[in-house]
Amino acid sequence: MRQNRPTSPRRNRTNILRRRLRRLVVCGLALAAAWHIFATFLWIAPVSGLRAVVPGNLLHDYMIPMNGQSWSVFAPAPINGDYRLQVRAYVDNGGSSYATPWVDATKVETSMLTHHLFPPRAAIQSTELASRFKSSYDDLTADHKVIVKLGYFKGDDWEKRLTAKLNSYGDQPAVEAYMAEEHEITAYSTQVAYALWGSKVSRVQFVVSRRNVVPYAQRNNAHAQRPAAQVALTGWRGTTEEPGQSRADFASVFRKAYAESAR
Repeated sequence: MRQNRPTSPRRNRTNILRRRLRRLVVCGLALAAAWHIFATFLWIAPVSGLRAVVPGNLLHDYMIPMNGQSWSVFAPAPINGDYRLQVRAYVDNGGSSYATPWVDATKVETSMLTHHLFPPRAAIQSTELASRFKSSYDDLTADHKVIVKLGYFKGDDWEKRLTAKLNSYGDQPAVEAYMAEEHEITAYSTQVAYALWGSKVSRVQFVVSRRNVVPYAQRNNAHAQRPAAQVALTGWRGTTEEPGQSRADFASVFRKAYAESAR
């Protein structure tokens, strides 16, 4: 009859450590899943005081850009229009300085959606930026929009000067919301410019537009035309980069998509 060998003390300690490690891993995964579910609930639920339990910008920074959620594909207010972001730059190359042609950044990115079973998150960045920017732009007054069309790009303080000028026409909350979106979209446009036209880019310009689909009431009209695009015009802006951004990483993705979109 075969007898079981006694387990050594060292082996017992190893088994105990493994069990504890497994418990820690399971507990960590459970906490991470609970946080993600809770954060997603707060993000998609109507804005309320419950969001105050998450301090500062932690919720926004966690959800955007990788975990953003939206129910806008469903009734009663489904998506009914397309957003587009176009970018151009001014290349300051001594005697041969020039303004580049416009590039449709949204068309470039959406090329990464075609024939891809698991498309990358990078395929919708310009669309999300354009959507948020257009919403904040629409909240500005007519006087604000006149200022936004002007060029602000000289010196490192151009953004502060633009903000001060906009605030001089009132409605500071709307200006603050707008400038937050403009900062992000300018930083994105800067990366597009560097990726396509190199480090000699001295300023950028972007145009955001939204074009609605054929109205539902005209869905059976074979001659129905889509409404004209709603365009948000802005002037030249100074180049902007955020800490941690990588020109090389952005360029490697965007240039490949740019070549694909040109086929």
